[in-house]
Amino acid sequence: MSQDLYELLGVDRDADGDTIKKAYRRLARQLHPDVNPDPDTQEKFKEVSLAYEVLSDPQKRAAYDRGGDPFGAGAGFGQGAGFSFTDIMDAFFGGGGAAGQGRGPRPRERRGQDALIRLEVELAEAAFGITRDLKVDTAVLCSTCHGEGTAAGTHPIPCETCRGAGEVAHVQRSFLGEIRTLRPCAACRGFGSIIPEPCRECSGDGRVRSRRTLTVKIPAGVDSGTRVQLTGEGEVGPGGGPAGDLYVEIHIAPHDTFTRHGNDLHCTVTLPMTAAALGTVLTLPTLEADVVSGEATDSELETTFDLEVRPGTQSGSEQVLRGRGVPGLRGGRGDLVVNVVVETPARLDPRQEELLRELAAIRGEEQPTGQVRPSSKSVFGRLRDAFNPH
Repeated sequence: MSQDLYELLGVDRDADGDTIKKAYRRLARQLHPDVNPDPDTQEKFKEVSLAYEVLSDPQKRAAYDRGGDPFGAGAGFGQGAGFSFTDIMDAFFGGGGAAGQGRGPRPRERRGQDALIRLEVELAEAAFGITRDLKVDTAVLCSTCHGEGTAAGTHPIPCETCRGAGEVAHVQRSFLGEIRTLRPCAACRGFGSIIPEPCRECSGDGRVRSRRTLTVKIPAGVDSGTRVQLTGEGEVGPGGGPAGDLYVEIHIAPHDTFTRHGNDLHCTVTLPMTAAALGTVLTLPTLEADVVSGEATDSELETTFDLEVRPGTQSGSEQVLRGRGVPGLRGGRGDLVVNVVVETPARLDPRQEELLRELAAIRGEEQPTGQVRPSSKSVFGRLRDAFNPH
């Protein structure tokens, strides 16, 4: 090549490695055969690639600056160049590392996967917290080889195929010259070593499946879908690597009395029409009544509360009792919303019917006309009125 290599890349002679790489990356994007198939452009790409190969290698660059042949006598492009495919990938994708360097052997010891189990709890348990013992089936450290994966008295040996590198080079000739790619060694699966005598207990994996019991503390205020994380209680990694995390996903069982909406509790109370008209006081159970015996003494639990129903209470009305709902994970407590349903008697004996007719006569309701009210407008009707006020 008669043209100066620095001029080919468009850099100064004192340019550093990063500047040279950026210049080559820019030119390679313009001249690569996949982008520009013109024969002259392909030849230009070869020259630029050769210039980068020389100037990115400190030894070849030093030889070139001294006026020598960086490839040795008679070596030309396509014969002694042998630039790696990694260099081209560097140019297009910005990969790091020096040209031609591989990743090396991958470690046998790797972090284990996270595990997930689902736990159903009662509403009161989710509200006030509980401690549970769980049986989990996960991978644990092999007690025979302690994660080494080898039989007693043996150790892994270097792979003869890749000589411990974990990778083997594959060379292909093309119009770009010799393209060298690194692939994981098939003999050792990229580990760089081989276990001649695997542990019989774990078959060389360094871990075995085992069922164990864990104690998990469910905090007060959790809801369905909440996940409690137990760090390091998941699957032990291959080769005895560190364990992943265990996540306990909470699901709350339906309750006979209460339904939960966020931190609020809702329940429905059915009253006869006489109690709704005259008013009354009802004794209702609290959620604390469901707390498992032993979590607190009876004196600490308020298992019932009195609900005052005011005279004239209408069916569908709600009463809100502040602070009687579910405790929040970050403090505070929700409300208890009591929905009142007034029940109309379906069957009356003669005496009851006589008394009701007498009450209707006293109230002037013997021939009620009823109150006719306009039905609520639909969404489209409200929109029509908004745009056509007249």
